[in-house]
Amino acid sequence: MSAESVLNHHLEGFSAGDVDKVMKDYTEDSILIMPDATYKGLDAIRAVFADLFGGLFKPGTYEFNMDRTEISDDVAYIVWHSTNAGADVKVGSDTFIIRDNKIDLQTFAAFVEAK
Repeated sequence: MSAESVLNHHLEGFSAGDVDKVMKDYTEDSILIMPDATYKGLDAIRAVFADLFGGLFKPGTYEFNMDRTEISDDVAYIVWHSTNAGADVKVGSDTFIIRDNKIDLQTFAAFVEAK
């Protein structure tokens, strides 16, 4: 699988709010770095996505728009924006380092403005 394939699988799972599908992209050694904390391992990363899918990115409650996708070798970078009833994500950005067909490292940052 290519970095593009892994990214596409991840985005499909994310857009469906499917925690199990999203988690297939990670390993116990995966790391997710966010502005407030760093999460390592399947249990910690699963909790982050369960929280996102239960709140800001609850399936069927938001609009998501991809603004930029850049893939170079094992690195995928995306810039996006989103809106829902409670908040606007003015800009969001994720970087993925993909090794052995899994997300080894992901960074995420977003500017969220409450409505």
